[in-house]
Amino acid sequence: MSSRVGPTLLAGLAALVVLVSAAVWLGSGGDGTQDPAGRDPHPAGRWVGTWSAAATAAEPGSLDGYAGMSIRNVVHTSIGGTSARIQLSNLYGTRPLPVSHATLALAAAPGKAAAAAGTMRRLAFSGRPAVTVPAGGTVSSDPVTLDVPAAADLLVTTYSPSPSGPATYHPYARQDSYLARGDRAGDTTGAAYTEQTPYWRYLTGVDVRSSRAEGTVVAIGDSLTDGITSTAGANHRWTDFLAARLRTEPGAPRYGVLNQGISGNRLLIDGSRYSPNNGPGVLSRLERDALSRTGVKAVIVEIGLNDLFKSPRQLDPEKLAEGMREIVRQARERGLRVIGSTLTPFGGHPAYQPELDTVRTALNAKIRAGQVYDQYVDFDEALRDPGAPGRLRPVHDSGDHLHPSDAGYRAMAEAVDLRQLKGAVRAAL
Repeated sequence: MSSRVGPTLLAGLAALVVLVSAAVWLGSGGDGTQDPAGRDPHPAGRWVGTWSAAATAAEPGSLDGYAGMSIRNVVHTSIGGTSARIQLSNLYGTRPLPVSHATLALAAAPGKAAAAAGTMRRLAFSGRPAVTVPAGGTVSSDPVTLDVPAAADLLVTTYSPSPSGPATYHPYARQDSYLARGDRAGDTTGAAYTEQTPYWRYLTGVDVRSSRAEGTVVAIGDSLTDGITSTAGANHRWTDFLAARLRTEPGAPRYGVLNQGISGNRLLIDGSRYSPNNGPGVLSRLERDALSRTGVKAVIVEIGLNDLFKSPRQLDPEKLAEGMREIVRQARERGLRVIGSTLTPFGGHPAYQPELDTVRTALNAKIRAGQVYDQYVDFDEALRDPGAPGRLRPVHDSGDHLHPSDAGYRAMAEAVDLRQLKGAVRAAL
């Protein structure tokens, strides 16, 4: 038999190489997409949450949603990966939400609307380029290949061509995002995004696939977790400082950090669906916002002050403790650890009353005695003034005598014992 290969066969082999190369390129997300079946082109590693925001309420004044507009949400990652996917929520919508174009990209510069060169990816949903999110529902995108750094800004853009009812939003983002007229989801320059906005809309989560990550820790709570007084655009919430510790400290679990704080949030009582700063209570939203999040290993709970402040007030520390124990029971059913925080001082705040502080200190005593959570983090001790323990230390006070400064948020993160985020030690309840 001759060892020579004829020209026809050579041409056929060359064509096959081209086809295979093209398939590899398309499957790798080189053109900004995933394969038609929506499969993750890089299956190695595990999915973890890198960013989240709790769906808080229906945005006032948005009865028709954002028809004919592009919304470019700017979000900050806690952990990196090689692929990414997003979650969209129409929880407070009264009509289906049509999304005809959605994209994901790295920001060219922190907080800016322009995309870094070569990073724009069009998102698909079950292999389709458009999706309709049902009223009250959520959807997840198919994964796209993208090298997502830790501690980086992502641009997640959605375009809705027609009215959809009130927008589901998170009002206290402490981060500017952007709006543009028309379908500008694929715009890389950011020039069309002339309107800034302090809200996140529709977007409630970003996951990444990582070969280094071990899981996710979810922080759920009120305005102290939401970071309402942290420096806008600086990512100085206590969860941001915690994420930095988890990335850098020797022996720390390599977890993504999800912030599920809602300003004004309570433990036992739900806020109005139209209230911009209450949201559903922690017990109502625990499964959705914490226990079911991607890769979750542990939950840190910071809640209780608004139950003291807001009418109807709950002034029985045992009833509050029992609500916190219910969090632990539900988490244990999922095999998850719960680290709960002590309630922080608020002396000097307009809501301060001695009887409220008595309830706070009684509840803190139960938490420290191991009668409530698996483990606890002592945010009270981290923030209080040693000379006046009913008040925040001045350097930790934002000025309203309730919410921390950036230094206070850093102190909260430093108070977390990272060893408590993994393992099986639990309090006997």
